[in-house]
Amino acid sequence: MHDWLPEAIAYAEDWLGHQMRASEQPGCVLAVAEGGAVVAERAFGIADLASRTPLTPAHRFRVASHSKTFTAAAIMKLHEAGLLHLDDPVGRYVTGLPADNVAVTISQLLSHSAGLLRDGLRAVHWQDRQPFFDEAALRAELAAPLTLAANTRFKYSNVGFGLAGLVIEAVTGEPYRRWIEREIVTPSGLNATAADMPLPSPAPLATGHSGKRPLGRRVAIPGHNPTNALASATGFVSTAGDLARFIGSLDPAAPSSVLSPASRREMTRRHWVVPDDSLGRHYGLGTIAGTTEGHAWFGHSGAFQGFISRTACVPDWGVTVSIVTNCIDGLANPWVEGVLSIMHRFAEGGPASADVADWKGRWWSYWTALDLVPIGSKVYAVMPDLMAPFTDAVELAVTSPTEARIRKANGFASHGELAVRTLDAEGQAMMLTYGGMELLPEAVLVEELAHRIGGAGAEKSV
Repeated sequence: MHDWLPEAIAYAEDWLGHQMRASEQPGCVLAVAEGGAVVAERAFGIADLASRTPLTPAHRFRVASHSKTFTAAAIMKLHEAGLLHLDDPVGRYVTGLPADNVAVTISQLLSHSAGLLRDGLRAVHWQDRQPFFDEAALRAELAAPLTLAANTRFKYSNVGFGLAGLVIEAVTGEPYRRWIEREIVTPSGLNATAADMPLPSPAPLATGHSGKRPLGRRVAIPGHNPTNALASATGFVSTAGDLARFIGSLDPAAPSSVLSPASRREMTRRHWVVPDDSLGRHYGLGTIAGTTEGHAWFGHSGAFQGFISRTACVPDWGVTVSIVTNCIDGLANPWVEGVLSIMHRFAEGGPASADVADWKGRWWSYWTALDLVPIGSKVYAVMPDLMAPFTDAVELAVTSPTEARIRKANGFASHGELAVRTLDAEGQAMMLTYGGMELLPEAVLVEELAHRIGGAGAEKSV
């Protein structure tokens, strides 16, 4: 394990716990994998608002479009076996397609460049107004003309990945779910992953939830519905730990995988730029790619009724981060970016040196929380309310056990001033004076607020 990774994970967990409280999300799970093994799993919040059941890392989530990464891996395995080729037209394997679709290639399906409809002419299965397409309904949608000519641009298509599932069934002569669970899921050691609902045996399943609007409260969206012929696009059920392990195994440098390094390189290389995308993302074969803090990553995200998930592998580090959430306004995407930004700082600075390590802590004022985060020989003052907590982070130079100089700060902050810790008789920090402001431990501030302005509405420390 990288020497900086344990401290990076520890602060990421602390930050994510703060984010959970600030955002009032029902629940989320963070998992981190390195070298083919899950090195951290942490659950926050609850699995179901009605029962108040605590969420655990073992709870399964609908992980939606992560299914595309599994499907692309399945196609690559068939390619390695010589049972198909990426440039083959899908009409060679799936009969009964209209003329427009016959010539679409398998690689175009996997890279979302086939020009197919995104979700269908009538896609109300995403609103729980009808079941997900069975094969007959999927074929009816495939009868529609191409939206644009194949190989023109990236255009996301769940219908296209449904067709990729039909290719797998035609080539293997087996149902998609049976084949992919036997040939991809089980060999990857994913004991908590299934290609669709229902689950094969009783297992803890997190309940999905709506946002607070328009009802003014969250309601349950159970997430028990099968996705039928769209399982290859959006059906998978998994855990954060299994997702981190599987996506990490697709790193071409991973120590073990169900695919060859050559297949992994083809899956994860950047085939297409995502047009009109402010995040600067690309797409490979069943993988999304981007860059955070100068580090290239690949992985996928997923959105299902009541669930949002995101997984990213950073080959520079050989580290994969996955976050799964159980509400439709879940913050898995910015939270993964936040965790990667935290890891970048620790990878750059290294573990905290002995002379600054005990400056670590969270301090509160009426305004907000401030985290002191020791990294290397520096201490950073960061805002845990931010999605990227190290944005405009303040650097402190520690000069004694109780005093530090603010040596780098935004011009609107307290550059050049002091940060002073007040210690009790046992040497524990009781107060932080920071730019003239007096910050306290949370429990002490809660007590002060209750005394000074009344405690009836004050949040209790947790």
